[in-house]
Amino acid sequence: MNRRAQAVVLLLLGGAVLKASLTDLYLRYVKEGLRPFLIAAGVVLVATAVATLIYELRPRNDDHGHDHEPWVGWLLILPVLGLLLVAPPALGSFTAGQSGTVPVSASDSEFPPLPAGDPVPIGLLDYAVRALYDDGRSLAGRQVQLTGFVATGEDGAPMLARIVMSCCAADGRPIKVGLTGGPLIDVPAGSWVQVTGRHSTRRGTDPVNDADIAYLEVVQWQPAAEPKRPYE
Repeated sequence: MNRRAQAVVLLLLGGAVLKASLTDLYLRYVKEGLRPFLIAAGVVLVATAVATLIYELRPRNDDHGHDHEPWVGWLLILPVLGLLLVAPPALGSFTAGQSGTVPVSASDSEFPPLPAGDPVPIGLLDYAVRALYDDGRSLAGRQVQLTGFVATGEDGAPMLARIVMSCCAADGRPIKVGLTGGPLIDVPAGSWVQVTGRHSTRRGTDPVNDADIAYLEVVQWQPAAEPKRPYE
């Protein structure tokens, strides 16, 4: 593969990185704080590609032999085009079914009072920690609102889940919350929903990794759009 082809691949890759980082698309792959680094990396890739193309396209008297470069090297552009044109979705119900829920411990959180007003929106991880290691004391008498995608439990019952990400999608793991009572959530796995409910004393165990699972007593639910930031 000649230098011109390498420059084109760099240009497309840099364009894909910039396209993701200048929109909300990058939030499917990395934490929000990494955006400046992605933009910088994309600019460097594009600048390097442009400089290489300018150098290679200059007329030179000794320019020969390029016509015999193997064309198969250009096939390397195909996966880069795929990244540029077809954005993979965020991690979802398949990951939740294959991975155990995030184990949480009492040392992971302090338990400040919830904000005023009912229902109060909180994250699934925050709810799980409060329910499992505060015995729901900070949730007593309150209605909470959780937003996540539907996952399927061991018995086929729907659960609420969301992916927790430390750095990037490669280390993403699900946090799962069981659902009890209330109206049945009858939408396909992977659908995003907003669930309002109260703390339930029921607990379960994830069969994948034997971690504890908190439960929520459902009061009502409604379909929801995938949030701009799909990970916690």
